[in-house]
Amino acid sequence: MCTPPLGATPGSMGDGWGGPLEKLDAFRYEIPRSYKPAMRTSGLIFIDERMMPLLRQDQAPEQVANVATMPGIVGKAMAMPDIHWGYGFPIGGVAAFDLDEGVVSPGGIGYDINCGVRLLRTNLTEADVRAKLRALVDACFQNVPSGVGEGGIAKVSRQELAELATEGVSWAVDNGYAWPEDPEHIEARGCLEDADFSKVSDRAITRGKDQLGSLGAGNHFVEIQKVDAIFDEAAAKALDLQAGRVCVMIHTGSRGFGHQIATDYIESCERVVKREKIELPDLQLACAPVGSKEGQDYWRAMCAGANFAWNNRQVITHGVRNAFSKILDASAEDLGIEIVYDVCHNIGKIEEHEVDGKRRKVVVHRKGATRAFPAGHPETPAKYRDVGQPVLIPGDMGTCSFVLVGLPTSMTQSFGSSCHGAGRQMSRKAATRKFQANEVVRALEERGIYIRAASRAGIVEEAPGAYKNVEDVVRVAEGAGLTKIVARMVPLGVVKG
Repeated sequence: MCTPPLGATPGSMGDGWGGPLEKLDAFRYEIPRSYKPAMRTSGLIFIDERMMPLLRQDQAPEQVANVATMPGIVGKAMAMPDIHWGYGFPIGGVAAFDLDEGVVSPGGIGYDINCGVRLLRTNLTEADVRAKLRALVDACFQNVPSGVGEGGIAKVSRQELAELATEGVSWAVDNGYAWPEDPEHIEARGCLEDADFSKVSDRAITRGKDQLGSLGAGNHFVEIQKVDAIFDEAAAKALDLQAGRVCVMIHTGSRGFGHQIATDYIESCERVVKREKIELPDLQLACAPVGSKEGQDYWRAMCAGANFAWNNRQVITHGVRNAFSKILDASAEDLGIEIVYDVCHNIGKIEEHEVDGKRRKVVVHRKGATRAFPAGHPETPAKYRDVGQPVLIPGDMGTCSFVLVGLPTSMTQSFGSSCHGAGRQMSRKAATRKFQANEVVRALEERGIYIRAASRAGIVEEAPGAYKNVEDVVRVAEGAGLTKIVARMVPLGVVKG
């Protein structure tokens, strides 16, 4: 087991939820369709008895029930074990809508479009880096701007922004920020082809064009880690992960560019809801029919935001490679700093799934949820085709993170989806009241973890005790048949926004 979160006690994230939950099995609980007259389907939450008190501490289950009222929903409204309160949809929410008769909801994909996680592996061991760990973290901090509103490594023109938002990571390859093989290890090869830059507002362009290659604030990070346990030798070998090896995990998204796209189209969809008289229990679920002008405009802008995020993580990867190369006096190629995989967890995808015995094209909304396709799936990278798509699950900065792979049963149970992280158990305000930055830093140092943060607020808001136990989350995901645990990593050094 990894070390329990520092000060891990539940904190207030709103009034507790007292609605009905019917146990289907050890890892699945259902909110019955009868709970609300407007529900078109039931809600399904992947959880177990141990995590139940955390589930009921806020109104996130109510948000699952609300999603179940939306037009064109197919299957169940779902939530992963890292569920907590979000905007409209819960964080950890998964919902699919019929491509022809359903809707698309900007709030159901999230403000940080294609927030996601990337894992880099190296040829290094802890012994190779321990003496220079502080220098490595400091170099990463210097090479990867972080903090609220902070500019990025690469300042791009409007035309260059249009190109990268349309072309995806191939832009980074062409401009020297990526190795030619990098896109092969990125979800969707780092490009959603429906992107249309003309659907992005001038305000989003202004906010985004100077932020390429930056972390931002909140729970975003660059973390130097060590693989400390292997649970599936065959899958670990396919992913080129070995016990004792140093990895780097990157967690960030589309910055102000994606946030503004979401803001613009939430407002647009609110107008659609009123015009079309769509009845919703919460206006934060504002949506538009997939085939409507507003729905299509949002979809194309969302894809542009996703392509920006992949390029953002790619330029950060470039910064990390340069930092390691400088401090360790060797090329990134010689150090073996290769991408294991990159997954998004705030995204909409058009996918084909079996629903009620029929193959249907649906728009899957994953908000704080990760795609988890199994071995043999055509969208699983060729290198991992025999073991399944990697699923990257960051914990908190004081405990551990995990690499999982998708299982075949995820396709029938969750539209090929799994969890995305530990999940908050305490609001940022509550964490600020409970923790002191100096105490968090000192506790991390006692565990051999060096942190470099852009602000004291970022340290206390993201204190380990503010998060659920990530081991519980991945245990439930595995028990439910969504993903299989492959490897566990523990932090050595952390760069925080």
